[in-house]
Amino acid sequence: MRIGVRRAVALAVATASGASYAQSPTDLAGQTLETLVITAKRADRVSKGATGLDMDIAETPQSISVVSAEQMNDFGADDINEALRLVTGINVEEWETNRTNYMARGFEIKNTQVDGVGLPNDWGIVHGAMDSFGYEKIEVIRGANGLLTGVGNSSGTINYVRKRPTNSAQGSIGLSAGSFEQRRVEADYSTPFTADGKWAGRLVVASEDQDSYVRGLSNDRTFVYGVVDGQLGERSTLTLGASYQDANTDGNMWGALVLAYTDGTQAEFGRSASTALDWTFWDTENTTAFAEYTFALADAWDLKLTYNYRKYQDDSKLFFAFTNEGIDRETGLGLWGFPGSWPTEDEAHMFELSLSGRFELFGREHEAMLGLNHSSSEHLQLFRPVDVNDPAWGELPPFPYPGDAFAEPVWGAAQVDSRTEQTLKRAFGATRFNVTDKLRAIVGFNYSEYQRDGHQSLVLFDQRESELSPYAGLTYQLLGNLMVYGSYSDIYQPQDQYDINDRYLVASKGLNYEVGLKAEWLDERLLTTLALFEAEQEDLATFAGQHPDGQYYYEGVDVNSRGIELEVVGRIGEHVNLVLGYTTLQLEDEQDQDVYEWVPRRTANIALSARLPSFTALSFGVNGRWQSDISKLDEYTNVVIRQDSYTTLNAFARWDVTQNLHVRANVRNITDEKYITSLYQVGYYAAPRNYEFGVGYKF
Repeated sequence: MRIGVRRAVALAVATASGASYAQSPTDLAGQTLETLVITAKRADRVSKGATGLDMDIAETPQSISVVSAEQMNDFGADDINEALRLVTGINVEEWETNRTNYMARGFEIKNTQVDGVGLPNDWGIVHGAMDSFGYEKIEVIRGANGLLTGVGNSSGTINYVRKRPTNSAQGSIGLSAGSFEQRRVEADYSTPFTADGKWAGRLVVASEDQDSYVRGLSNDRTFVYGVVDGQLGERSTLTLGASYQDANTDGNMWGALVLAYTDGTQAEFGRSASTALDWTFWDTENTTAFAEYTFALADAWDLKLTYNYRKYQDDSKLFFAFTNEGIDRETGLGLWGFPGSWPTEDEAHMFELSLSGRFELFGREHEAMLGLNHSSSEHLQLFRPVDVNDPAWGELPPFPYPGDAFAEPVWGAAQVDSRTEQTLKRAFGATRFNVTDKLRAIVGFNYSEYQRDGHQSLVLFDQRESELSPYAGLTYQLLGNLMVYGSYSDIYQPQDQYDINDRYLVASKGLNYEVGLKAEWLDERLLTTLALFEAEQEDLATFAGQHPDGQYYYEGVDVNSRGIELEVVGRIGEHVNLVLGYTTLQLEDEQDQDVYEWVPRRTANIALSARLPSFTALSFGVNGRWQSDISKLDEYTNVVIRQDSYTTLNAFARWDVTQNLHVRANVRNITDEKYITSLYQVGYYAAPRNYEFGVGYKF
């Protein structure tokens, strides 16, 4: 950002915020750059989630969706699962009560960014419910994005944008309660530490606990996030932050429901059905920390050094119910028990140095970005053995059985089950050329060196490889409001799944293409995106079965994906906000046969919110999602499990009683639709109609 722009942004912020330290334009005009850099950065943050370059969503040659903090608050999306259900083309696969995968375009999203910085790739499965209150927005970049993460498949990337300190003192507190004994309290406060606003901090806290419609299931979590940023010198800034979440689950299912009868038909149970026992639990801790240092080298160039740390720990005592023949329809018998406990610890460190800015060439201004990245992570999984003669290993009572069907077994001392150390080194860069007033080209590269070693059970492994991946994109402004774009990216994704011999699968590789149209309407208040995508992915990890000890194993499959996505997002008029999306896709193997039938081939979503023109203190909205029918062959019973197409609808109403005080009501699953949460591996029944009521106060 140029010095002049920084000064203008700081002026606007100081004038509009009404902060205690705000000064008149005359006073600010006499100040040096030293007092202006950090306040400008706070007010003018631009996400770099797709290419690492400063571009609006309308200018980016890929499909991007954004969920704002306001949307999350209105629709009561207090965790990441609920927030991502608002996103076009995203499937939230809750295949167990405590494990979730996110999918786009038929593939798992394994790539994560925080504030546009890519993190190690082995964090695809989300354990428990991650609180969303610490984020200003969540961006989903659909399609391959190996340029910034160094690894990637053709699904997409989730970029979590953290809340940062504001230029004025402000805060909020909220209380809510709802169905299944749900209770939640949250608080968010930001304030400058100095009169000139050069240093400021923000603290975010949320705590929630809830029972469930599922027999014996309950959850509680506490989330804390703090961040401080400020200006070190005339051209440098520093940001430090950390977060911690402690989440505890009792009565959680491991493996979810068996939905096959011995007569070859699909089983049906009540929504509360559970395979868990009273002594089961799964407790998780997630800790993060980060540091960002930026230095303005010149008017148009910034140097940025970042460090990100993440640690995941869990402890669990689980119970798995399985069958090789199905459940007898008349007696309910046929299930067998399997207790298990695998305490786990994952830890990751990542350093990144990047240089970005603008330069003049052939009479035009262009953009460039270069970077180096080093990330390392360690995975340790323990195992608590159980005597095979324990009753918990035996035949189970008729299903659905009660939570006290078996007492907790006697666990042996914990021993190491698997250990993995992995390192990813990267060099990457991208340049955006303004070829003409209408034509812009993006070219980029990513060079990765990947190394992983350790052991799974008693099998040793040591993998080392490197890959150079190009990226290219074009945009052309056909008309004043209509742009055509195209992009290409290589696919390179090291995989963390094991084959039948407990060896890691080879990396998945392939190609990803996308072309589309983007148009802005209604004075740029409404953006429409039409995208055609195609991907060829080789050796993609696909569930193939389960070992007798309960561990899943996988095989590599070549999969081709192609489809169309449409999204309309923005404001219609002064008081109406709209998000409308539709995705259709095909998934075929190398013989052109359908694969992954459990992935819906068509999905549609809508989120509509509005304020009454005659009484703007009252706002209301509805969001809904539809998906086509899905099915999956149960590998053990040879029964095809099906889920018909279904629609879910949610709504909210909010009344701003005063400028500071509001009340809100939410209803979820308005039509009380009964459906299975996922057929990814297994699934259970989603929640019935439920309610939440909240009150919030801003100060």
